[in-house]
Amino acid sequence: MEITIKINGQAVSVEVGYEVYKCLCESDRKAENLSHQKRRHWDMREFDEYIIATECSHIHIPTPEEILCHRETMCELMAVLATCTEVQQERFLLYALEGISLAEIALYCGCSKNAVMQSILSVRKNIKVFSNSICTKCVFRAYTVRG
Repeated sequence: MEITIKINGQAVSVEVGYEVYKCLCESDRKAENLSHQKRRHWDMREFDEYIIATECSHIHIPTPEEILCHRETMCELMAVLATCTEVQQERFLLYALEGISLAEIALYCGCSKNAVMQSILSVRKNIKVFSNSICTKCVFRAYTVRG
């Protein structure tokens, strides 16, 4: 492909490969986008300040209550996981926290997808039983009458 570049004010045609041509086109497109962004700054802020103001405005800082709630939830989850076998714990954490597919876990553990699914379902069942027991205790405590 042939492109035209300016060297010392003179236009010169140069033959380049497809990859170089594609890279130069991408560079031109990014330069054009940058110039459009700069023209939008009618409030006289610097470009970096504008990016920070628009891109970082959605950052959420958790409150102390949210942090405490998260810690309590993690402690409860770890307590439930402690009642499961090591194999169940490993498969559940790979699936739930790491986001690894059932097939990949099965390949890693040397078992079938069904065995992995059964382990995950078993842990979920334990979590559900645990959460139901906590909710029952909370409701019971709320309605106890002291004599």
